[in-house]
Amino acid sequence: MHTHFMDKLRNYDISFSGLKTGKHEFKFEIDKTFFQLFDTDQEFTNPKIAVDVLLDKHTTFLEFEIKTHGTVELICDITNEAFDHPIENEIKVLVKFGEEYDDSEEDVITIPTTDHAFNVAHLIYENVVLSIPMKKLSPNVSEEDLKILDQFSPKDIEETEEEEHESDPRWDALKKLKDKN
Repeated sequence: MHTHFMDKLRNYDISFSGLKTGKHEFKFEIDKTFFQLFDTDQEFTNPKIAVDVLLDKHTTFLEFEIKTHGTVELICDITNEAFDHPIENEIKVLVKFGEEYDDSEEDVITIPTTDHAFNVAHLIYENVVLSIPMKKLSPNVSEEDLKILDQFSPKDIEETEEEEHESDPRWDALKKLKDKN
């Protein structure tokens, strides 16, 4: 990665080494320049997003809560008109220390013990991208348009399969295990 990119991302470093244990708050304002740091095509334009990062520092680990709220501009799948879509999402991540960086565990990121800062840029990025709906429908779409769309949409096949599973005792046993966690 070129250094210019790294420098820009460094704005989203939260250096925790000098902080006391307890809660700390950080705020970021996100616009299109933030998303240009990532080498991906966005399905939205004109993002105006506020990010609140809450850090709860413990002696052996860090807890991050990242809240995003604002708007992005989407293009309606039916009318092709641009409309503002509200973004509101929240993710919690546990950051612990280990030999090397590892994010293979869900909601847990391990960073090297030698690190003094944690970069939240990717988490903010994911938080926003996950808020973008699969179907982009402008609030101005008429009921008739939606009915037509529904007629030509593939029907959910999964629903009928699930009904069949419900009578299967093996699935019930698995569900009980899953519910315990």
